[in-house]
Amino acid sequence: MAEPTLLQDVIELVQGGFARPQSLWQLAVIGVGLAFGWLVARTMRHRVDARVAAESRQPGLRTDLLRFSVEGIRRLAFPVSALLAMVAGGLVLRMAGLVQRVGDVQLLRLALTLLAAMAIVRLVVYVLRRTFPRSAWLGTFERWIALLVWLVVALHLTGVLSDVIATLESVRIPVGRSQISLWDLLIGAISVVITVLAALWLGSAIESRLMRADTLTTNSRVVLARVVKALLLFVAVLMALSIVGIDLTVLSVFGGALGVGLGLGLQRIASNYVSGFIILLDRSLSIGDMITVDKFYGRVAQINTRYTLIKALDGTETILPNEMLVSTPVVNHSLSNREVRVVIKISVAYSTDLDRALEILGECARAQPRVLDTPEPGAFVTAFGADGIDLEVGFWIRDPEEGTLAVRSEIARMVLRRFAAEGIQIPFPQRDVRIVAPDGAVMPAASGKSA
Repeated sequence: MAEPTLLQDVIELVQGGFARPQSLWQLAVIGVGLAFGWLVARTMRHRVDARVAAESRQPGLRTDLLRFSVEGIRRLAFPVSALLAMVAGGLVLRMAGLVQRVGDVQLLRLALTLLAAMAIVRLVVYVLRRTFPRSAWLGTFERWIALLVWLVVALHLTGVLSDVIATLESVRIPVGRSQISLWDLLIGAISVVITVLAALWLGSAIESRLMRADTLTTNSRVVLARVVKALLLFVAVLMALSIVGIDLTVLSVFGGALGVGLGLGLQRIASNYVSGFIILLDRSLSIGDMITVDKFYGRVAQINTRYTLIKALDGTETILPNEMLVSTPVVNHSLSNREVRVVIKISVAYSTDLDRALEILGECARAQPRVLDTPEPGAFVTAFGADGIDLEVGFWIRDPEEGTLAVRSEIARMVLRRFAAEGIQIPFPQRDVRIVAPDGAVMPAASGKSA
């Protein structure tokens, strides 16, 4: 006869109604241990957050290693502290003579086993998460993954796992002419999830390596990373379906239906995806370029598969479909050269010394640190206006993503101060008004000024 499992012993104890004093003492120790573990975990969580926040502000410390250590301790705080408290409680019960035989501590043994399994599972899942930092899904679902693994381990340790498997295999669902058990469905779902997650992790690792490749352009890295991820996901799904036992030849029908759907209902979406790859491959746009599309002007912040994110100088972000960037004219201010010419226009009176005015404009432009020395700033006479002579000063900058308003404002203020010091006047509209009498005599002219 097979030896009864630990859970069976506990069930027999429960059926006995906890009439024995040893059972009540074990329940008391378990309750105190769980309460102690909860208090320790709560205290540890607040201290860990405060410690990491304080240490991260100090230069020269390896905050990643510190965070890894303290967050690992925080995850182990509850199971380990509760485990130690229950072990101490069991020793107290034995020393006090309240329990004497191994069979008197079934409940305590079960609680200790489950807590030890919880500590090991939490530690392993956390180490895996820190080992593969680019696997964002592992950090998001860390708690659920740990809980699921712990449940499987707990069922195995208590001897219930085989009964659960047998129950799932006994329940069958008719699918066409065949039947599939719940256990087969569960194994298939787990296979798909594992293969897809493995593909995502491998794709993230390859993407990390590609992004550090200096021999490739930014667009080439993004394209290769996305192509590799798509291929890995496709292969992972095919492998999972093969493991489940699905005939892959039936996918040909599905593929045809999918093609029809893409050609009809998903035409615009498919066009955006194809346009995204075209933009990345022909290098017409790169992350960091300053572009103007329709009425939108800003820096290219992201080039995604379906859309491109444009961040304006005022902080607003515009999501443009990739199809729009392919089918409409795009002004790229930094495609082959990031240098941009900026112009400031100003008028001076006709009595002004033009050579001196042009010299002042050039000096004010060269005094700004953002203005490039080569090409050299230049000042020119552009037109003879009705009220004065129109001048302009043009200069070049290499950081258009910082905007031009600030540099134009600084140069304009400096020009006004210099003109005032040199006695150079900026004209305003002037008009001479002549009044003609009814007899044709011309009255004395009255000069007027209008703003």
